Amino acid sequence: MEFFESDKLSERVNELLLSHHVPGVSLAIIDGGEISSKCFGEASIDPKSPCTPSTLFDIASSSKSLTAAAVAILVMDEEHPEVQWDTPVAKLLPDDFVLSDVRYTNEVTVEDILSHRSGLPNHDDSYMGPTAMKADTPKSVTRNLRNLAMAAPPRTKYIYCNMMYTVASYLVESISGLSFSDFLSQRIFKPLGMTSTSLQPSQAIEKGFSNRMAAGHVWDDEAQKYRSFSAWDSPECQGAGSIITTAEDYLLWVKALLNREGPVTSEVYEGIVKMRMFIEPDPHAASIAPMCSPTVCASGLEIYWYRGSMVVTHDGSIAGFGSTQFFLPEQKFGGVILGNASGAWDLAAVLSRELIDEALQVPRSERPQWSDHQASLAEGPLDGESDINQVLEKLGLGQRNSEEHSLPLGAYTGTYTSRGYHEMVVTVKDGELFVDATDRTSGGFVVHFEHVGQQTKFIARLTLMLEGNDDCIAAEFKLEGERAVSMGLHLEAELEELIWFDKVK
Repeated sequence: MEFFESDKLSERVNELLLSHHVPGVSLAIIDGGEISSKCFGEASIDPKSPCTPSTLFDIASSSKSLTAAAVAILVMDEEHPEVQWDTPVAKLLPDDFVLSDVRYTNEVTVEDILSHRSGLPNHDDSYMGPTAMKADTPKSVTRNLRNLAMAAPPRTKYIYCNMMYTVASYLVESISGLSFSDFLSQRIFKPLGMTSTSLQPSQAIEKGFSNRMAAGHVWDDEAQKYRSFSAWDSPECQGAGSIITTAEDYLLWVKALLNREGPVTSEVYEGIVKMRMFIEPDPHAASIAPMCSPTVCASGLEIYWYRGSMVVTHDGSIAGFGSTQFFLPEQKFGGVILGNASGAWDLAAVLSRELIDEALQVPRSERPQWSDHQASLAEGPLDGESDINQVLEKLGLGQRNSEEHSLPLGAYTGTYTSRGYHEMVVTVKDGELFVDATDRTSGGFVVHFEHVGQQTKFIARLTLMLEGNDDCIAAEFKLEGERAVSMGLHLEAELEELIWFDKVK
């Protein structure tokens, strides 16, 4: 594509790097049989190093199609006839896959867990990361499902759930007898020549790639500078992300999908692109992009139509990194965009749309302003006082109660446990109730509590450690006499109820 080699692309990418506060980006495209790649900016700002074709990024959820393909390979494998798209997962993992609502344990199928229609919400804060005293594994994550509330019956609602992709990776391990890493390597990476792709940063480092790893970055708007950190292992999130790769290497996977190459047989391809659940069922929803259809969830991929052309895509976002993969089957055009900052997800969304406009030769006067559209999505419905007012409503309060907080903070301190969310220890820090949950996944979080009424109701300000941003959630304590005996936190937005922890006596 002529535009890809032009100065206009370089100018546009550099403009997006500045506006989205992304130090570096790597992109690769396939156009028919031609492959091209380009890199811009810095892989790391401290120490400073340029972004090159060999720079490795954490691609987060952009990797979900690999997990779906691994399952599809088992479905097509005659040695494993028990694995089919409509097989109940509990039949394949009978002792491990048990849902909290036992009515649905035997109803959720292989395709359900890959198309976000299992009825289980994310429950992301339930994962214990590698620094925890008892870190989670794909098996323990699967076995913990029985302790986590469902948000809807299976196949009734699209609810994005990373956890079910970790379950899928554990399913692959259980059926194949291989680690998920070895399965991906033997059945996908090696056949496609993806020599720079690994599961988990530690495996990339073991291969001698440590000097090729991009650092993750978060822009601090107040300080007007970046915070940077290394990519981290997340074995508890295996299958949902944690793939480390380059844009050129991951384009080999997109190319295989486009051309049905290597392990991507026609049956595997049809299995993972089969449309299974509407993501945006309302055609008048404000989030639908200009000239686009509603989006449909397949398996590890999402599908929509733009100006009559089918677009298959999936993006990824995690603290410090953002990415997207996309391809247009009819045009034999596709691309991979990887960036090393939290703002890279927005950048990749805008740039991929603009590259698609170029591929479809849409006249410039007819092209949407993709940056404006993406900005309207990124703003979100709530912030500041609106967010706090919603928390107060959740607590049954019309406003902050003027009642003085009279109980001593020590009445609330102690260790609280939840079968699904494990332990949280409430302490006092700087005159406030405080929880240190930095042993959770992805760097975890801390919580500061602000009393708003009745000695039991609080606003909990949850701060993600790597991202640095705050989220306000509802918190409530139950008292016996003048001592707290349980604590509820609204840790899962898809649920009306709080997650309750009982105090250890």
